Amino acid sequence: MHKSITHINILPAFLLALGLASIGFLLHSAIVQFKAMDRTVTVKGLAEQQVPADTAIWPIAFTEAGDKLDDVMAAVEKKQAAVVAFLKLHGFNDEEISLGQVAVVDKKAQQYGPEQVGLRYLVTANMSVYSQDPEKVRHASSQISELAKQGIAVSGDSYSNRIEYLFTSLNDLKPQMIEQATHNAREVATKFAHDSQSTLGKIKSARQGQFSISSRDSNSPHLKKVRVVSTIEYYLVD
Repeated sequence: MHKSITHINILPAFLLALGLASIGFLLHSAIVQFKAMDRTVTVKGLAEQQVPADTAIWPIAFTEAGDKLDDVMAAVEKKQAAVVAFLKLHGFNDEEISLGQVAVVDKKAQQYGPEQVGLRYLVTANMSVYSQDPEKVRHASSQISELAKQGIAVSGDSYSNRIEYLFTSLNDLKPQMIEQATHNAREVATKFAHDSQSTLGKIKSARQGQFSISSRDSNSPHLKKVRVVSTIEYYLVD
């Protein structure tokens, strides 16, 4: 009778120990697997592409001076018509040409200034060209001396009067550039995995950087450099 009771008491203890051992093994496996999943490598993939600008904004300004405002304004209107004729001769239409504000300065009305003011009125006329044909703008601006021969001195040296070249078709480039950046990042990650005697696993996380558009160089503002950097984290597998 005593031996039977002892046998009954040992069996549950054995089963309990076996269960605890199994749980311990499973926990150990889970911890090892979790540690393995923690092994990652983070790399950056760069994609760059050079493209021509697809839009140009050309500010045009000239100044007229005189003592009689009516005469000055008449001269400004005449010169504006001459500039428009010049632009149309180079292929621009009415939709591309805009007449801006005309600024008038009366030197004698200035509160502070020298007594000898020279010509009283200084009138600056502003115009602009907005075109989706930058090459046409480049060609016309290179012929600006034709206006100088007509007595129209177009301001072009100041920052505000420089031609601005834009690239507006970024959305067309995004898919292929993101693909290129991702491919470059994977190449770097694969090399790292090989050097560390590991195998590259799946992507853990990915962050696409901002696209940037800049001039290729200061002498070629009509050529643009589009750039994006993607940051990707991969798992490493033994």
